[in-house]
Amino acid sequence: QVQLVESGGGLVQTGGSLRLSCAASGRTSSRAAMGWFRQVPGKERESVSVIGWIGIPTYYADSVKGRFTISRDNAKNTVYLQMNTLKPEDTAVYYCAAGSSVADLSSGGGTIYWGKGTPVTVSS
Repeated sequence: QVQLVESGGGLVQTGGSLRLSCAASGRTSSRAAMGWFRQVPGKERESVSVIGWIGIPTYYADSVKGRFTISRDNAKNTVYLQMNTLKPEDTAVYYCAAGSSVADLSSGGGTIYWGKGTPVTVSS
């Protein structure tokens, strides 16, 4: 089992920044692909960004390209999501996920572990 705990969410004004963190524990492996997803009530969970176990490759949803940056520190078993130039449409609960590969995380295949989520609210 892998436990994922997100932090860093909160309320921010349009144009502001937040940095999300996800700490992994349990049967962790720095070889796991990690990612951030988000969900708005009434909508399906969507992929925001995914990162491979050595820091590459990285993938971003078109809606966040150029504004969000994903990174990881394998020594700390932590993945980060730096979110800049936030927009009201970025408001959602953000979930951290871990999977065996970027392909699995992106497609929803294989065993995927999820955190409980951290809410992000961007006010207009």
